[in-house]
Amino acid sequence: MPSTHDNSGSPQGLTQVEAAARLQAEGYNELPTAKARNFLRTLWEILREPMILLLVGAGVLYLFLGELRDALVLLASIGLIIGIDLYQQRKTEHALEALRDLSSPRALVIRDGQQRRIAGREVVRGDIVIVSEGDRVPADGILLSAVNLTIDESLLTGESVPVRKAAAEHDADQLARPGGDDLPFVYSGTLVVQGQGFAEIRAIGIQTELGKIGKALRALEPEATHLQAQVNRLVGILALFGLTLCGIIAVVYALTRDGWVNGLLAGITTAMSLLPEEFPVVLTVFLALGAWRISQKQVLTRRGNAIEALGSATVLCVDKTGTLTQNRMEVHKLAVDGQTLPVTAQTTAIPDHFHDLLEYSILASKRNPLDPMEIAFQQFGARTLSNTEHLHPDWALVHEYALSPALLAMSRAWRPAGGDVTILAAKGAPEAIARLCRLSPAEFESLQAQATRMAVEGLRILGVAKCEWRQPQLPPHQQDLPFSFVGLVGLSDPIRPEVPAAVQECYSAGIRVVMITGDYAGTAQNIARQVGIPNPAQVLTGAELERMSVPELAEHIRSTNVFARMVPEQKLRLVNALKANGEVVAMTGDGVNDAPALKAAQIGIAMGGRGTDVAREAADLVLLDDAFSSIVEAIRMGRRIYDNLLKAMSFLFAVHMPIAFLALIPVVAGWPLILMPVHVVFLELITDPACSIAFEAEPGEPGLMRRPPRKSSEPMLSRRRIALSLLQGAALGAIVIAVFGIALHIGVAEPRARTLAFATVVIGDIMLVLANRSWTRLIVSTLHAPNPALWWIVGGASATLAAVVYTPFLQSLFRFSPLSGRDAALCLAAGIASLLWFEIWKLLRGKAKNGTPPERGA
Repeated sequence: MPSTHDNSGSPQGLTQVEAAARLQAEGYNELPTAKARNFLRTLWEILREPMILLLVGAGVLYLFLGELRDALVLLASIGLIIGIDLYQQRKTEHALEALRDLSSPRALVIRDGQQRRIAGREVVRGDIVIVSEGDRVPADGILLSAVNLTIDESLLTGESVPVRKAAAEHDADQLARPGGDDLPFVYSGTLVVQGQGFAEIRAIGIQTELGKIGKALRALEPEATHLQAQVNRLVGILALFGLTLCGIIAVVYALTRDGWVNGLLAGITTAMSLLPEEFPVVLTVFLALGAWRISQKQVLTRRGNAIEALGSATVLCVDKTGTLTQNRMEVHKLAVDGQTLPVTAQTTAIPDHFHDLLEYSILASKRNPLDPMEIAFQQFGARTLSNTEHLHPDWALVHEYALSPALLAMSRAWRPAGGDVTILAAKGAPEAIARLCRLSPAEFESLQAQATRMAVEGLRILGVAKCEWRQPQLPPHQQDLPFSFVGLVGLSDPIRPEVPAAVQECYSAGIRVVMITGDYAGTAQNIARQVGIPNPAQVLTGAELERMSVPELAEHIRSTNVFARMVPEQKLRLVNALKANGEVVAMTGDGVNDAPALKAAQIGIAMGGRGTDVAREAADLVLLDDAFSSIVEAIRMGRRIYDNLLKAMSFLFAVHMPIAFLALIPVVAGWPLILMPVHVVFLELITDPACSIAFEAEPGEPGLMRRPPRKSSEPMLSRRRIALSLLQGAALGAIVIAVFGIALHIGVAEPRARTLAFATVVIGDIMLVLANRSWTRLIVSTLHAPNPALWWIVGGASATLAAVVYTPFLQSLFRFSPLSGRDAALCLAAGIASLLWFEIWKLLRGKAKNGTPPERGA
């Protein structure tokens, strides 16, 4: 081991010059982060959209014709569309940035023989770091010295119990893997629970255990979601059809009417009417707003595929600690002289017979502890012993006997104020305390039987002992003290109160809940029983899983819901086995060790509160509050988002049909052009908010969580749904064409006939929005469902229609003429009539009055 001490034996560490040189040569002690999305790249992707290109082309054409107003309207609409897209992109990125902890943890290093507090990212290889209780280890290293040092390495190993550390007896060429007691290695990101030590840093940043996994995960590129792939394929087909038709109409119009400019405008209008440019926009907006809505339920969406996958989840694999439970210890049962006392968080007093047990439990703990069990003793004592003589804030701590591999017990020695006697309290494993108290075989057997009965309840058991020492010097070992046995304390991690109802809701929704924990089988069974997981007695341990063949495991996991003593490799094998059985798996995890299983699951869910950055990078969702109920809320929201996306897509198919009719029929029939690009832009500005805002804000269908999960293989839009959507639009298009044709036939002037047709289209579009709010319930039965955004859009569209019809400037721009009251009533009746058949169809299905959830793809 290189020399890091002066002649007196005090550590000197690196010099500031050496540290600066290494920082320059090897870089900062930090993990690589994903590159931020480039603004110009985002802008370029938007500008390449066919709809944007057509708007630009039409704007240039209007400028060529000298129609400045039309050109400005079209170019302004381009800016509006780009602005909406950019806003949504930044909104999603800000949400992700809000989760990442940007503050670098601090580190206490020795440089030039002096202790210095520096940012953790400035630690370099060769630094001597002082790690103390409550610190995060800043990088991987080897211990030069350690005093009663215990470290929580659960983020790397998944093991919930902290491990003991010992100083290195000789140099090591390389660091060993994490896990196990009495090893001299410390690892980046782990938490010092107790004691202090000096460590020489051997690896920083990407070279640490934490960094190696982060490096592997960074190389993974997100793929397009199943929805995105379907939408992109559909948009490509329709775009090719629309652009081809654009060219044909432009040529036919020019040859038959001798007007290339008007032919180009007619072709561009037709292409704009057929191009489903809203499809990718709506999908982007739904996923972005869906991510925002889910974040309101304390769940951050890192990847959009999770939103669509949530509705397909059939199995939910969850950890016990902190997800089903509260991740804090509570005193649950006391045992003295064979008598037991169950206690709860509401207990404020206990019988005198149990006072000594709690008193010495507190004396065996730190005054300001970090250990969750010691915190539980302190809190319970503050509630139940506050008015007794059993709390001793004025006593002075004179000595500590540390936990050791030979004896899993620890003792603390206290000197009462003004007293000449030393009071000692010990706590530890029941068998260790029995050895410390030199219990007889019969007493030990009785103790073991009591401890076993308590352990079956899923409790963590500690024995407590006491001693009085009247000599001036304490012996070197706690085994030399005359301890007497006091009793047993059973502690538990209480379940979250909302979990049982959430588990029941999962099963009502056809989602099976599976607990995967590193804890013991008895504890796992007890928690499973409390939260309502079926078959809690049927437990599969990691050791048993390891011995199983692939077919055996596949058979066992069909009925087993509780898996105990699982290590990371077994979690990954379990997830893969569930997937091989055809399940869609959602998996929770918090440590680096969970990253492979999170990545393998269709929906990886990381813990935001206690989880690591690497686990978050691997996951699709991040629970900001680590609560199981938040997962269930996310599933509910995912189903709602998918349902509403189906409604929006159905509306888009329908709404393009009348626009296409108005663009095509006049060319074929030799009529005057009804729609110009400016009209299509106006309709698009109604369509986009209707899809992006109104449908996205639509509340969930009744019975949303009482139907089975959606099959992940089924297409987003079935042929039947597309056909019905097109039929909705065709019915409206036929009525609009009839209105325009009859108006021309009876001698109505072209501007007025165009206004009649356009007003009918706008009213019909509003009716399409209302009709597509539900495919099972009538319009009148959905009016009471809360959706303020919908009514703002309906009111805004109606007001804007009135403005373009009755304002002289806008009349001129749109080539309209004002309508009489009778004309307006005719347009209203025609728009409503276009959707009457669809309402009748709902009634004939027999489901409108009972609110049955919509059939998939209906």
